[in-house]
Order: sequence, then structure tokens, then C-alpha cells
Amino acid sequence: MRTPIAVETPTRPLPTIEPRLREVDAVYRQPGLHWVGDGFRVAGYFSAIPDALRKLDPFLMLDYHPRYDYPATEARRGVGVHPHRGFETVTLAFEGSVAHHDSAGGGGVIGPGDVQWMTAASGVLHKEYHEEAFSRRGGAFHMAQLWVNLPRADKMGAPRYQPLQAGEMGRVTLPDGAGEVRVVAGSYRGVGGPARTFSPIDLYDARLSAGGRARFDFPDGHTLAVLVMEGEVTFNGARAASDDFVLFRRDGERLEVEAAREARLLVLSGEPLREPIVQYGPFVMNSEAEIRQAFVDFSRGAFGTLED
Repeated sequence: MRTPIAVETPTRPLPTIEPRLREVDAVYRQPGLHWVGDGFRVAGYFSAIPDALRKLDPFLMLDYHPRYDYPATEARRGVGVHPHRGFETVTLAFEGSVAHHDSAGGGGVIGPGDVQWMTAASGVLHKEYHEEAFSRRGGAFHMAQLWVNLPRADKMGAPRYQPLQAGEMGRVTLPDGAGEVRVVAGSYRGVGGPARTFSPIDLYDARLSAGGRARFDFPDGHTLAVLVMEGEVTFNGARAASDDFVLFRRDGERLEVEAAREARLLVLSGEPLREPIVQYGPFVMNSEAEIRQAFVDFSRGAFGTLED
């Protein structure tokens, strides 16, 4: 019989490994505003970023509609019927109201605090307009739309529509009156958001009071970017102000934020898909042959029907 080997129990606790801070890759100023249809006055941030599809994978586009006052009208404002395939559109409403309808039967109205998460997948037709009552009275309109790529295995799946109401969002109150984080997708400090995603995505709407601080942790290697919608903040020591889009390197886990004045942030993070991307207009697939097939399918009516 062998003599048992004595194992000495350490008397000191093992050292903890602190998360590494994410370094800022670049800060992008707001590009020029342009109109999408006649109802959305937006800044297309990704157009200003070299190699954006690789650097921001799995995100494909961010159109940001800063606060703008629309006059009252009886006319319909927005974008008429158009197709999508291969990705998801995520529309976040901060002020104003939008009505959506699509050929898969999804639709509804989103107002302040709501989010609509439409998965185009194998293909849908949809349209988006200012909600009728909002158009008649006019007023402040403030929105953002994000396009999220789908993994190759899910691009030809069934479309779906997730109407996410303001009351469903996860909410985390920050200590010391620093502010609040609304969780749309993923989780923050153990609080989850209502969105169902095909790949790991974190999407937060964060408000910080003047002098408020917040700490976020993300997996090493995940994409991370923040749109500063209001205020002035520092990210791991780097400064950014209203309408700046801040892209971070993928190395590291921690983001520390401090607000010099009251701020509102749109925080987006996700695991890169690292798959080929071929985009032509409203279709995003993995090869040119799949893009050609999308046009064939659209032309023969495979995306369904929808009245304008």
C-alpha cells in the first residue's frame, strides 16, 4: 500500500485576475445626415468606418435618427414596401412612434421605450411609417435602427417578429444614483433582456447622471461599440461626446464609463460570426450565388405579398 501524500493547504487566498480594460480603437464623428424614405433623417455610422463589416461583425449597419421635430401632417411619412433576406432589423424607439407591417404577418406600433426585432431570414417584405396619430400631431422623433447578421445556418430559416415593449426590458439601477441600464438583449449584472437572438448579442440603453459611473464586462474577443446619444463621457480614459460612435478593440473584457454630464448610451456587443459576407442592397448572404438566388426568389413572389 502506498503512503498517502500530504497536500499542504495554502494559507493565503489565490490572487484574483483583474479583467483587462478594452482599448478604444477609434472614435467616429457623426457623418452627414440623409433621408431614408421621407420619414427617417439618419446618420449611417458604418459608412464612415473602414472595413466596417469585419470590425463590427455581427453588426451590419447602424442608422441613427437624432432627435428631430416633425411638423403635423395628414400625409404618410416613412418607407414603402421593400424586401430583406439573411439578417435582422432592430428598431429602437426613444421618442415618437413607428408602425411596421411585414409579409409574414408581423407588425404593430412601437413608441418610446419599445423595440421591434424583425428576423427577415429567408425573406420578407415590410414597410415602416410614422404612426398615424403621431403624424397628425407631429413632435419629437428619436430612433435608431441596427442590422444584425444571421449565422449561415439560420439565413434561410422562417421569418419572425418580436414586438418588445418598454415594460419587458430588463432594468438595472446603478449604485450611488449613477443611472440605469435597460437590457434589450443579453444580460447585465444577471438581469436579462427579452430579445431572442441567434448568436450571442448584448444590447443596452444606458443612462448616466452627471458624475455617474458604470462598469460593463464582455467576453474577450467579442465586438464592442457604443453610440453616445447624449452627453459627454470617458471610456477607459478616452473622451467622447454627443453623436460620437466609439469602436473598441476586441482584446480585454472590461469597459469603465464615467459621465462628465448627463449621458445616454447605446451599447452593442456580439460574438463575431467570422463568415463570408456578400451584401447587395437589402440582401445579405454568404456568396454571390445566394444573392442572385435572392433576386430570383423575390421576383417570383417567394417573399409573400404586402400592400403599400
